[in-house]
Amino acid sequence: MRIASIVGARPQFVKAAPVSRALAERGLAEVLVHTGQHYDPQLSDVFFEQLKLRPPDHHLGIGSASHGAQTGRMLEAIEAVLATERPDWTLVYGDTNSTLAGALAAAKLGVPVAHVEAGLRSFNRAMPEEINRVVADHLSALLLCPTEAAARNLKAEGITRGVHLVGDVMYDSALYNLRLAEQRPSPVAALGLAERGYYLATIHRPANTDDPERLGRLVGELAQLDAPVILPLHPRTAKALDAGALGGPRGSLRPIGPASYLDMLLLERHARAILSDSGGVQKEAYFLGVPCITLRAETEWVETVEAGWNALVDADAVRLREAIARVAAWDRARAPFGGSGARRNLYGDGHAAEAIAEILTRPQEK
Repeated sequence: MRIASIVGARPQFVKAAPVSRALAERGLAEVLVHTGQHYDPQLSDVFFEQLKLRPPDHHLGIGSASHGAQTGRMLEAIEAVLATERPDWTLVYGDTNSTLAGALAAAKLGVPVAHVEAGLRSFNRAMPEEINRVVADHLSALLLCPTEAAARNLKAEGITRGVHLVGDVMYDSALYNLRLAEQRPSPVAALGLAERGYYLATIHRPANTDDPERLGRLVGELAQLDAPVILPLHPRTAKALDAGALGGPRGSLRPIGPASYLDMLLLERHARAILSDSGGVQKEAYFLGVPCITLRAETEWVETVEAGWNALVDADAVRLREAIARVAAWDRARAPFGGSGARRNLYGDGHAAEAIAEILTRPQEK
């Protein structure tokens, strides 16, 4: 059996690494296709190295462009690869333009699509990611869901065939890589920080970075927090800040370059709290037992909010300050934002990748 895996962005490298290992253990041939959506070495090359993800068989080098132009270029290039490689399955991950282009190219060539992280919904169609994930799900023959909520979302849309609750491959990856991270020099010590003595922030979504007034408001609030705020800069965010969104005094804010995945895990693990607009970071915070304050109005990971480990504040200064106050009063005997207290295992048993590899080898319904 031959499987084409389409990746292109930092979160997809994290998700693909455990799946690639599981495919290899079953003796399944994998053709790894990197679209080049993330092309900065700190967002691409270092991830392949640290995650022990083998070099891609095809690097398409698409790079940055508008959504339509980028997706169109990817579609054309992926189609050519799939026509040559003739895989039995095309595996796509998450909700990026690489996901959408991979699913479209495969579907038009009659290659069945398997979608890892199927069924997630923010119910906000203004988000490009929401469009990508909905289209990919409706094109997929296998829908590999990380959570029960994701499976319910698919059922509500009339998708019931080929749906499998496998758990979250990011949980697999976090368990595997945290052990590796702990063997490395600590980025916390290198930054002169004390454990639980700083906040970690990430901002990268266009809704936050492309609106100077909104970004300036968020940055201004971060600068006023009561401990250092480490802000690893995504290239899009760095560009926006260079254009003047940072403004005013930096106060507590400490921007740094993009953090590698292993360094990021350690920065997350030892933070007092995490403030982020990233879906993956929200989950990693939950895995690690660190309060997360989400700089969005909605989340795909609703179970983290229901469990009391994630607070949605959008760009509202009052709600952000209230969430920080809850963190300050947190006694670790209960969830910081209410909920049921102790963290439950919401994301599987750490063997989602093996489940995916096994499902791919099964005879499928016609």
